[in-house]
Amino acid sequence: MSAAAATDRTRTDWRPAANPWIIALAVTLPTFMEVLDTTIVNVALPHIAGSLSASSDDATWTLTSYLVANGIVLPISGWLGRVFGRRRYFLVCIGMFTLCSLLCGLATSLPELVIFRILQGFFGGGLQPNQQSILLDTFEPAKRGTAFSITAVATIVAPILGPTMGGWITDNFSWNWVFLMNVPVGILSFLAVTRLVEDPPWAKAETGKTHIDQIGLGLIALGLGCLQVVLDRGEDEDWLASPFIQIFALVAVIGLIGAVVWLLAAKRPVVNLRALADRNFALGSLMIFGMAMVLYSSAVLIPQLAQAQLGYNATWAGLILSPGTILTILFIPLVLRLMRRTQTRFIIGFGFLALGMSLLYAATLNPMIDFTTLALMRAAQTAALAFLFVPISTIAYSTLAPALNGDAASLYTMFRNIGGSVGISLATAFVTEHTQIHMAYLSEHLSPLDHAYAATVQQQSKAFATLGTAPADLLSAAMGHLYQTLQSQAAVLAYVDAFRAAACLALLLVPLALLFSPFKAGGGLPKGH
Repeated sequence: MSAAAATDRTRTDWRPAANPWIIALAVTLPTFMEVLDTTIVNVALPHIAGSLSASSDDATWTLTSYLVANGIVLPISGWLGRVFGRRRYFLVCIGMFTLCSLLCGLATSLPELVIFRILQGFFGGGLQPNQQSILLDTFEPAKRGTAFSITAVATIVAPILGPTMGGWITDNFSWNWVFLMNVPVGILSFLAVTRLVEDPPWAKAETGKTHIDQIGLGLIALGLGCLQVVLDRGEDEDWLASPFIQIFALVAVIGLIGAVVWLLAAKRPVVNLRALADRNFALGSLMIFGMAMVLYSSAVLIPQLAQAQLGYNATWAGLILSPGTILTILFIPLVLRLMRRTQTRFIIGFGFLALGMSLLYAATLNPMIDFTTLALMRAAQTAALAFLFVPISTIAYSTLAPALNGDAASLYTMFRNIGGSVGISLATAFVTEHTQIHMAYLSEHLSPLDHAYAATVQQQSKAFATLGTAPADLLSAAMGHLYQTLQSQAAVLAYVDAFRAAACLALLLVPLALLFSPFKAGGGLPKGH
């Protein structure tokens, strides 16, 4: 028997000593904690700025620093797992993420908080890819769909739950508890993983044998780090109109192109890009990128609309997202059953179609929209996402060589996270730009020569007169109120445009789903594929 055949036999025969489902829960808990931390901090930023005597602009570096460190580590986490041992590296990430969360909660100045957030992002970046690698090795291909359904809770539910929890915590306690709540969860996760998780034989054989690809590592850190800065700070700095963003964008392009060229040419690269030569994995990475763009952008748009235009506080804005969380959990078992009976690519196509239609439904919003309707709009989007994450994750690894699982999990998670960053940045910029466009268009009607405007000013003046406004101030009060109404209408129209654009993206991905292999969970690929 050849060495390759023996290795494949070992991969097929090996099973962990602990129950695989308990292992899945143990490794998903810290991942849930880490994903939650990427969104829960957003609503706490104003509180952080006020508490630490910092400007709102400076406070956003607590988010940017985390994303930069996180983005750098994601693609190289598979390599780090091989260097230190997957289980050992996973435990180090859990332990240090927990410690850094404690330090963030105890920080007394903004520089301290930013430093601790960088460290938190660095160690948190290793959790998601290693969790997926552990699941891929723990479960045979026929059961991976069910295993990934547990991962879906961390990936889909956590970003939705984050703003709700963050709003409630900051409204009722203090921003410090956004970080301190990670400590007991981290300790529990560390003890569970220590007891349950073990490295498979082939992972043990690779431990410590990987050399340091310094050039590849440097190019990845340079390219992805600068890209995250551009995506997170671009809107605040007016994108390419800012020399700061121009420099970081240029360095990001140079770093990323250089990284791709080097990693393809190197004999022992820090991450193996050849995993993307597998058609299903390449398509899965593209699909998860698109799904993440829509998931994270829409998760930001609706609470932002509720707070900025409808007057909701952080808690109620977050609660709009909560019914969708329940629907996701309820729909996942249905999706798992469908995957055993229907080709996975058709489920993915249906998921993007349903997502596109739900976003078109969201584009019917108006300034008088109520809480229930907003919650239904978000619930419809989240229900569609339940038909995407598990099927995409399952089929992406269906034809991939087991030896590439570690690198593939790192790349897959990287595409998902960058997709989320791109989605948030584009959505925020889109709303800002289109608000200005609609303001310019609507303001054309603010003229005394416009009969509707003149009549409305007269009506508003009478209304203010009944409230006791001085006659000399009636006209200015009426015009000021109308201008506020104009701003609100322009902003709502901008959100409508953003949802329509997201719908177009989702619908464009429907035909691409048909390019996947005709795979069924539990049934494998038909003969000839």
